[in-house]
Amino acid sequence: MDGPKYPSNLTDEQWQLIRPLLPPASRVGRPREVCRRQVINAILYVNRTGCQWRQLPRDFPKWRTVYDLFWHWRLHGMWQKIHDALRERLRRAEGRKATPSAAIVDSQSVRTTEVGGERGYDAGKKVTGRKRHLAVDTLGLILAVVVHRADLQDQDGARLLLDQVRHGFRRLKVIFADAAYARSGLPDWVHVTFGWILQTVLRPVGVRGFVVLPKRWIVERTFAWLSRCRRNSKDYERTTESSTAMIQITMINLMSRRLARLNS
Repeated sequence: MDGPKYPSNLTDEQWQLIRPLLPPASRVGRPREVCRRQVINAILYVNRTGCQWRQLPRDFPKWRTVYDLFWHWRLHGMWQKIHDALRERLRRAEGRKATPSAAIVDSQSVRTTEVGGERGYDAGKKVTGRKRHLAVDTLGLILAVVVHRADLQDQDGARLLLDQVRHGFRRLKVIFADAAYARSGLPDWVHVTFGWILQTVLRPVGVRGFVVLPKRWIVERTFAWLSRCRRNSKDYERTTESSTAMIQITMINLMSRRLARLNS
């Protein structure tokens, strides 16, 4: 492949997985001669290194073209569609059904920057910024993600998250979570609204310090996967929609790499 060689670039095997999932080139407006593989490589470079869009190396397509396609695909739900297609394919490759019967939910509070946008103060974590609320399967793959201001309590943010999970996951029966999700009648609301069991995983009595909890470690590992990409070290995005897209892009890269290894 001609073009810049960076560690964040798609491999040939990854590109063969992602290319069929991309939307057809638009026939409206002035045609642009741009390699879409190089555009995705540029987006992955931003995601991995945390650089500003304007600071993209010049051997990528123009930063404005890259950003416009990132924004356009985000607006039309393409990152979501690519992400979900790869997740189902990876689950099958791992010997699982396309959709799970169990999920784990948790949140992560992260600081925001001076770019503005929605934010709040998480008094428990002493963080001014946003919360990333995830629902993952038992492989740690993301089923749904919601980004909201950090002052929204977990039990309230979970309602936003689970409302997304309800679409497309008919096999789902049980959701594991920590004790914060047992407040405000959330388990009863989940059962009445969706028919699922919300099961809290509690810390062992008398144990102090760090301890690995059943099921809960899976979602914590997913947060660790996201943190490998510097764009996720804080929330650098002006909108929560772009924050969500960056999380999906991180997982698209991770899942396509894993699929490429399994298929080799």
